[in-house]
Amino acid sequence: MAFSLLTFVMAFLSLSAASYAQLSSTFYNSSCPNALSTIQTAVRSAVNNESRMGASLLRLHFHDCFVNGCDGSLLLDDNATFTGEKTARPNNNSVRGFEVVDNIKSQLESLCPGVVSCADILAVAARDSVVVLGGSTWTVLLGRRDSTTASQSAANSNIPAPTLNLSALITSFSNQGLNQTDLVALSGSHTIGQARCTSFRTHIYNETNINSTYATSLQANCPFSGGDNNLSPLDVTSPTVFDNEYYKNLVSQRGLLHSDQELFNGGATDSQVNGYTGSSSTFFTDFANAMVKMGNISPLTGSSGEIRTNCRRVN
Repeated sequence: MAFSLLTFVMAFLSLSAASYAQLSSTFYNSSCPNALSTIQTAVRSAVNNESRMGASLLRLHFHDCFVNGCDGSLLLDDNATFTGEKTARPNNNSVRGFEVVDNIKSQLESLCPGVVSCADILAVAARDSVVVLGGSTWTVLLGRRDSTTASQSAANSNIPAPTLNLSALITSFSNQGLNQTDLVALSGSHTIGQARCTSFRTHIYNETNINSTYATSLQANCPFSGGDNNLSPLDVTSPTVFDNEYYKNLVSQRGLLHSDQELFNGGATDSQVNGYTGSSSTFFTDFANAMVKMGNISPLTGSSGEIRTNCRRVN
């Protein structure tokens, strides 16, 4: 009995480690040696043209990985077979940057037709966006393949909402194999980017764990009714720089979203937030490790999936 249990455990561990083993930082070294530099140049151009695009590209990777793994499913348009993820509640009128991905894919198809996946483009573009905006780099593991379907229902249920409390956030990340440290570190992506009024209205009008001066300043651009799509920066201090100011804002109760402020609200994650306020290097290290971990959520490898020619549709 003990032997069979051990055998089962070892088999499970080898399966869970398989996706890590199949992804490689050198995956395109011979098949498309200029893939990474091509993506980097395109991302740098897009972000220099509009700094917000860095946050948008980073978010695409996150919203892709949390729905049936990092498989490029978010990029698929609706078709006769399925309703895609772009119109799911967390994504509708919110996710953006698809044209940048299209541009990158077009360039890569000219260089190396049918080689570089859309899922890998998202993973690399996320890293490059962080670097352009002042964050530190990390090694992206590659070799993901693209899904041939998408799931609006999974997007609705798996992507954490800005209204979640801490325990629900921890559960949402745990469901993806990410722990509490990963949750707090990855939330630091909110050091860049903007959010719509509809996603933080309740926090600034109905909740008390927010700096009153900050709340009043936000209400000027986010009325109690109407103006749902009016934007405010997630990091009021340095909205276009990837740094640790997001955590300093949380300590002073200037988190834009309810879910942001939940990370520093007398709970289990307060100490980690405090730690990041005093050490941007610790944040950068934890963020990089968590991004690699997130990028390894259930990738399609080997003969699974496909390499899409156009990221918006299956071949």
